[in-house]
Amino acid sequence: MGRHGWVVIMGVLGVGGCGDDDPKPGGGGDADTDTDTDCDTDADTDTGSDTETGSDTDTGSETETGSDTDTGSDTGTGEDLRDLDDTLTWYGDNREVLQTMIAEFGAESPDFDEALPPVAVFDWDNTVIKNDIGDAVTFYMLRNDLILNPVGGFAATSKYLTPAAVAALDTACAGLVAEGEPLPTSSDTTCADTILAVYYDEAIGGVGAYQNWNRRTMEPGYAWTVQLQAGYRPEQIRGIADDTLAEYIGADCYTSALVGSRSMNGYLRVYEQIRDLIGTLQGNGFDVWVLSASSQHIVEAFAEHVVYGVGIAADHVVGVRAVVGDDGLLTADFQGCGNVADGANSLITYVDGKRCWVNQEIFGLVGDEAMGTQTDVAQRLVFGAGDSNTDVSFLRDAVGVRLVLNRGKKELMCNAYGNADGTWIVNPMWIRPNAVAPNFLCSATACFDVFGSGIPCVDENGVPIPDQVDDVVWADDVCE
Repeated sequence: MGRHGWVVIMGVLGVGGCGDDDPKPGGGGDADTDTDTDCDTDADTDTGSDTETGSDTDTGSETETGSDTDTGSDTGTGEDLRDLDDTLTWYGDNREVLQTMIAEFGAESPDFDEALPPVAVFDWDNTVIKNDIGDAVTFYMLRNDLILNPVGGFAATSKYLTPAAVAALDTACAGLVAEGEPLPTSSDTTCADTILAVYYDEAIGGVGAYQNWNRRTMEPGYAWTVQLQAGYRPEQIRGIADDTLAEYIGADCYTSALVGSRSMNGYLRVYEQIRDLIGTLQGNGFDVWVLSASSQHIVEAFAEHVVYGVGIAADHVVGVRAVVGDDGLLTADFQGCGNVADGANSLITYVDGKRCWVNQEIFGLVGDEAMGTQTDVAQRLVFGAGDSNTDVSFLRDAVGVRLVLNRGKKELMCNAYGNADGTWIVNPMWIRPNAVAPNFLCSATACFDVFGSGIPCVDENGVPIPDQVDDVVWADDVCE
């Protein structure tokens, strides 16, 4: 589905190992504490887990469960164009910056072309919503005996699992039921805890559960929770997502849920400021997308949900996409992007993989061309929003405004605070916002390479980024 025009993008998240929607450690498990590590190797403490595992501290999301945002981008008449709601709290002058960007690129602009509208893409987990929908669905499936015993054993689910992780999973789970049958994880805490450790902690007994992956295109923990959906039909996963939403949106703020023997995050909220921003962009002619490192079918069920969603249709959601077999069942293989073929399983919507999927799905670019930043600004997004290292590549491609929710993710915050082109804006989370982080060591090890090693950061122009101070914070925490 290619297009050539201005695009706005906000990223979505997933589970993981190192790098963004970051490795899960701590991400969203415990009622809202973000401890995971975004492949951050320096001493900057990561307060949030890019794995949006359910706890990005956001400070106040007047969360409403209804979706009253305009869903189309067909306004463009110049009449009664929607403005951002001035009763919703933004940090500093962020509302004004966003409103100015909307006027410059949207239907009010004399250069606006309804046939080639500007596009906005949002990351999902911990950007559009507080906490992580991939985590929530995985926790729900474990609590309700919905994880299937993999056909072919756990080794068949991911090529990145270590032999020790496979052995632990097989010992704890494989013999409980026949292959293809639901595992009794609501009652067998050993099996549930082992799956949770491999998914959420990405470790067994303190030793990493995954090996040999490219930290710029793959997050094996995020990927694995999608691979555990193999054997279901897409509509069944959407149904599980709907049931999860009813429970997690209906839960009180800061609720925990018992998963195996562990207390994990038990609630979700949509940020009303982001819901309003999405509706305002659509009402001003922007083509709005969601880009996430969570499962395609889970995120699309949430985004377009008639009660809980934000008015973005499934065909404008790009998540982690599994290959569907001839029998209509999901497999443990992933759809490819750019020069990566279906079933190669080396690239998902993660860091540089998010850039590829934007280029391929939105702009219609293929092969090697989809892998890199486009020199033609007509083939780049106008606006992007994200919260994690996993979002940094597609945000750097935005030619209008880049909105970053501050979860203390080092590589992303170095870029945002470095603000090379003056188009990055930072906002604290509205629910459980982060406290001030130690200085980001951008000149040393805050960024990471394909091996996950800490390296100095450079901005989108190739200029080294000096160390940065974390100063966009607030104490407000409003969750309803």
